[in-house]
Amino acid sequence: MKVSAVRQALLLIVLALVPAIGEAIYFRNKVSWQSPIPASELVTVEQARSWGDNVIWVDARPDNEFERDHIPGAISLNEDRWNELLPEFLGQWSPEKKVVVYCSAESCDLARVVAERLRKEAQVPDVFVLEGGWEAWVKKNR
Repeated sequence: MKVSAVRQALLLIVLALVPAIGEAIYFRNKVSWQSPIPASELVTVEQARSWGDNVIWVDARPDNEFERDHIPGAISLNEDRWNELLPEFLGQWSPEKKVVVYCSAESCDLARVVAERLRKEAQVPDVFVLEGGWEAWVKKNR
């Protein structure tokens, strides 16, 4: 009787692990494991729009999401092709411009990572992360 109970328990554990592993793989880039972005580095859609032509929009999402849709005029700059895409960004950037980086949603960490790399590696000042990401943009532009 004990062997049967142990087998059932192991079967239940395995069955619970299958969807958990699938979810972890699917959401691996959508969950932020980092500390929250400081308020001074966040910008709302309205704030960024108020900057008018003085803003460069940077889409940190994977290429397929950028190709599907993006903020008009946005530049793709993601972790997968950083070295390839950075020169295009730098060609459009000038010191008086503010940079707004976004990814899929508020829970997405890609925008924070790209913004941090722009500040540290490319020495670009005035880099902000769009609060709510692409989802916030879509919501404000229906």
